[in-house]
Amino acid sequence: MPGATRVMTRRKALARLAGASAALASAPRGRATGAQRAPRRDAIVVGAGVFGAFTAWHLLRQGRRVLLLDAFGAANSRASSGGESRLTRSIYGADAVYTKMAGESLPEWRALSARSGLPVLHACGVLMFFSKEESFARQSIATHRGLGLPLDVFERAELERRWPQLAWDGVEFGLHQADFGVLMARRAVQMLVAEFVAAGGEYRVVAVTAPAAGAAALASVLTSGGEERAAQFVFACGPWMPKLFPELLGTRIFPTRQEVFFFATPRGDDRFLPQRLPGWAEFTAGDIYYGMPDLESRGFKIAHDVHGPAFDPDTGDRRASREGEADVRRHLARRFPALAAQPLVETRVCQYENSANGDFLIDRHPAFENVWLVGGGSGHGFKHGPAVGRYAAQLVTGQLAAAEPRFSLASKGAVQRREVH
Repeated sequence: MPGATRVMTRRKALARLAGASAALASAPRGRATGAQRAPRRDAIVVGAGVFGAFTAWHLLRQGRRVLLLDAFGAANSRASSGGESRLTRSIYGADAVYTKMAGESLPEWRALSARSGLPVLHACGVLMFFSKEESFARQSIATHRGLGLPLDVFERAELERRWPQLAWDGVEFGLHQADFGVLMARRAVQMLVAEFVAAGGEYRVVAVTAPAAGAAALASVLTSGGEERAAQFVFACGPWMPKLFPELLGTRIFPTRQEVFFFATPRGDDRFLPQRLPGWAEFTAGDIYYGMPDLESRGFKIAHDVHGPAFDPDTGDRRASREGEADVRRHLARRFPALAAQPLVETRVCQYENSANGDFLIDRHPAFENVWLVGGGSGHGFKHGPAVGRYAAQLVTGQLAAAEPRFSLASKGAVQRREVH
């Protein structure tokens, strides 16, 4: 029976996810999981978010002995990779660097989703729409055409025909990507780390002390489980990077508070399911509201993509504000009127770890020849995880002939001027 087959497949997928989560949650402190422990490894990666997990994964695939460490666990609730869902898109204006990285990452997300049993990628499409002709939109179209990448341009009449559940007043056109969609963030990272362990990598939940200066190369890191040695070290600690390296990154990486809201959809109304609504973003001169359909019955997600106040990932208050709710409800009333008065079913406060202009930081530590810094996701980094991990692994192993100047530490300023959207 086809129905029974689908049920059994889903049961197996749920069991696999539960098993992976249990294995990661029970990773012993101070003791290895996965491959037989070696006294000295090729690399230690500190931080099991999307950047760190993919860096460890790509190093392992190159045959390196890798230990992955995280103070709270892979994609934990304090991490920037620990949320429910993330948009993936390659619409970046004239920015071909991120357009290409998003495109290169998409096949790896598809592959992980196919292996995981439960969806890592919901390929419901992504729509970015505009109230007037914007240079960002024109440049996005030109960049995709120049790279030979698909991008649909829909005028307002077509938007109204395809998605009548939105109120399109004041909108002129939209850019649509059918192959992209929404990534299930926490699930994706935890599945990847579980695969990393199953393939022979080591993973451990321990706190890591910041390395002390005084030598040209780092020999080991001190953790809450003891000393760990390796030939190379990668720090991919998201909003904790300024805490680990305060003198170096304290004025270059800016964690900010970000609020996300989930609203119930009307009873029996399927217009807001991923089969009928893509992930979306409304772009107005760089001001962005964005959201996702009701994925896996968690509710309709909406957020205002504006940098919030400075935020401490350890002590910051993670209760959403009434002001934030009122803000997104106003946008719902404007664009999704059927949802404007719906109950709020879930909120989340996370953080961006912004660089000065939104570019990533992927570079060698200036004081240690064998230490690499990977961070500055700046609120748009999750989708690029596979490409960032590959890039970082190539740097660590010396395979990359020419590094991207925009990812260098030298390019990171001390004043926030957001340029990457």
